[in-house]
Amino acid sequence: MKKVILVTAFAIFLIAMNLGNSVVQASHPNFDSQVEKKDKTIQLFNGQNLDGWYIFLKDRGRDNDPKNVFTVNDGIIRISGEEWGCITTNDEFENYHLITEFKWGEIAFEPRLEKTRDSGILLHSQGKDGSKNGIWIHSIECQVIEGGTGDFIVVGDGSDKFQITSTVAPEKQGNSFVFQPDGNNETINAGRINWFARDPEWKDVFGFRGKNDVEKPVGEWNKLECIAEDGTITILLNGIVVNKATNVKPKNGRIQIQSESAEIFFRKVELTPL
Repeated sequence: MKKVILVTAFAIFLIAMNLGNSVVQASHPNFDSQVEKKDKTIQLFNGQNLDGWYIFLKDRGRDNDPKNVFTVNDGIIRISGEEWGCITTNDEFENYHLITEFKWGEIAFEPRLEKTRDSGILLHSQGKDGSKNGIWIHSIECQVIEGGTGDFIVVGDGSDKFQITSTVAPEKQGNSFVFQPDGNNETINAGRINWFARDPEWKDVFGFRGKNDVEKPVGEWNKLECIAEDGTITILLNGIVVNKATNVKPKNGRIQIQSESAEIFFRKVELTPL
């Protein structure tokens, strides 16, 4: 009888210990954050196909890609650039941390055959396909271009429905403002705000590299992050904050990745809601 009581008591003790450990583990902040992040992160690119996206090409429309501008092989999205267009998420997103990894290829096409490699990630896309120049949805662009990755471009309709505010340097580069963290606020509904160290001698020529470029050389992978939260967008390139906008309109929408005459590859497109 005593043996049975002892065994039972020991079993109860083990159960109590396990419950206690579970309570401690579940209430530990690091544990909470790890579980929360793992559960929330969305792989917008699944490594196998373009599920969750649709293709739109100028003069062809939706999901009509006879030249295979957009393909997936070996866990990588290849965008040939041969025709102008984009892949667009089926879903809209708001308040998120978007992480992409990209590298440039060697191929280029007219009308930018001898000009800088060009692409872009369009955030907060709202409206109809092709509403901008028959190609894009109106949006806020994180530019991906040799020497200018991290620039903001307002791909809007000219109204205050699509606009950003940023702190900028006193002097422009050409017609464009330049991000400066301690600068004065400037609001735009068209045009661009260049990243903080864009080379003032930038030229639109194939293979251009600026003296202060954060982007890695052609053929190497880059990490590009867009943090959209409560009307702000912060852009990081290879771990460095290169641009930031506030009072962003709109605050949500679809995501587009462009094809603009240059071959480019993406191996990661993931989004964590905030």
